[in-house]
Amino acid sequence: MLKINDYEPIVGPQVLEELRLLAGQLSKKRVLHVNSTAVGGGVAEILSRMVPLLNELGVETRWDVIKGGEDFYAVTKKIHNALHGHKQTFEAKDYDVFLEVQEKNLKEMSLDEDIVFIHDPQPVGLVKRKHSLQNKWLWRCHVDVSTPDTNVWHFLRTFVEQYDKSVFSAPIFSQVLSIPQALICPSIDPLSEKNREMPQEEIDVILARLSIPTDKPLVTQVSRFDRLKDPLGVIKAFEQAQKYVEARLLLVGGTADDDPEGAQVLAEVKEAAGKNPDIIILLLPPTSHIEINAIQRASTVILQKSLREGFGLTITEALWKGKPVIAGAVGGIPLQITHKYSGILTHSIEGTSYWLKQLLQEPAFGKKLGENGREHVRQNFLLTRHLREYLLLFLSLYHKGDVVNL
Repeated sequence: MLKINDYEPIVGPQVLEELRLLAGQLSKKRVLHVNSTAVGGGVAEILSRMVPLLNELGVETRWDVIKGGEDFYAVTKKIHNALHGHKQTFEAKDYDVFLEVQEKNLKEMSLDEDIVFIHDPQPVGLVKRKHSLQNKWLWRCHVDVSTPDTNVWHFLRTFVEQYDKSVFSAPIFSQVLSIPQALICPSIDPLSEKNREMPQEEIDVILARLSIPTDKPLVTQVSRFDRLKDPLGVIKAFEQAQKYVEARLLLVGGTADDDPEGAQVLAEVKEAAGKNPDIIILLLPPTSHIEINAIQRASTVILQKSLREGFGLTITEALWKGKPVIAGAVGGIPLQITHKYSGILTHSIEGTSYWLKQLLQEPAFGKKLGENGREHVRQNFLLTRHLREYLLLFLSLYHKGDVVNL
């Protein structure tokens, strides 16, 4: 188990001293995080790293997961898509299912910690307990709600505005609310199995085990099989570039407990790939952190051709490894990539194909992009910065005034 002192060589002693100072002001407070899945997706990954460190710093913290069946996750997937602005059809029974699951979990969950930190829409209705417990409640939105379906957002807002404060990843993601808002970007753990340094010998062993050939430059997209990640567009862009350059495309994906569409999208991706021998589709379980690390480090170019995106931690991970990244100019991606400085931003299949060809033909340019991207991550998107801002957020609950930017 990693300890807070292990981060000192990366961030320096002053950062760790400040974390201890802030945590000391919260030593008598208990914190509960609640989200929708224990594995799969960026939220679970962040919490799995953050909760142990908060406890080590002396802030008693636990993590619980809302429980729901297939019908519930089908509804919350529609809510997710609708918040991203994609037209969805809702029936009255959908909202009934959502509310029934909130009530069921309210009866089964203990929510009496001093600070209850709810993540994303799935457990948003648990705030009903706030009024009887008189504790502090935070709602963290990890998705882009800048252009949501108005009816769905109105439904959720009735819950959100019962919280003490809300948290978004960037100003462009948020909506006007009657409660204070904090702006806190997600982060990666540089010492996790997915991001730690890895010798070439270990990379080679893992690639051989996964039957990934290395005779051609590897172009990789790592993401759930989700239409908003546009894996079909990735295939089209790659096949256009393939007319000019030698490369192999690797689509690495998995599923999450709260995403019922994954299997259907995976089938569509396999059909689109057809019999192209230079397209590899690799389905990995959500715990394949070492494998993802090795694949990203072995790749020449990383893609993230999202159509909508909350923040995009797979981009942060790739930049941390010094890799050139081509990504859709949507959501939180432009916060991480300055075009032609720390990566490439694109708006179309044709643009993605063009820059893929350029980076494969100009490795020195790609190397410079990767170097700049890694330094940007080191300064802005590591777990220690995230911890600091959460500790400040917790402290702000006991002081008057809005939190505009941490």
